[in-house]
Amino acid sequence: MQPAADAFILDRIPHRPPFLWLDRVLEIGDGTIRAETTIRPDLPLFEGHYPGYPLMPGVLLCEAVFQAGALLIGELMGGKEAMPGGGMPVLTRIMGAKFKREVRPGDTLEIAATLIERLGPAWLMKGSVRVGGKTAVQVEFACAQKRG
Repeated sequence: MQPAADAFILDRIPHRPPFLWLDRVLEIGDGTIRAETTIRPDLPLFEGHYPGYPLMPGVLLCEAVFQAGALLIGELMGGKEAMPGGGMPVLTRIMGAKFKREVRPGDTLEIAATLIERLGPAWLMKGSVRVGGKTAVQVEFACAQKRG
């Protein structure tokens, strides 16, 4: 059973279980957000990734960073919605991702996203996932507003 995500998160981004990769926000301000999630050992994805040696897929670790970035954008826009006016942040570019350590079932992740620059409708960001105080993933990315 999936633990309920923090209402702060559910009020601000459209993601929902089973594709919500944030449990709670630890800190937000000054163009940075820190959030946390615990990787449940019973996730069905571990049946195939990989049998006998379950690993959290790197693309899903990046997705957790992107979701944290969407939350940050919502706060920087000053509203409950991720992007006021009915839009939502959509990933438009991944400039680079570095995978530095494995994430296993049961690990608690600290997820961070920071605004680098805003250029018109584009938000350039960087983020990371840390496990046990050590970096597992670093990624730079861009989002833009998509109207509903």
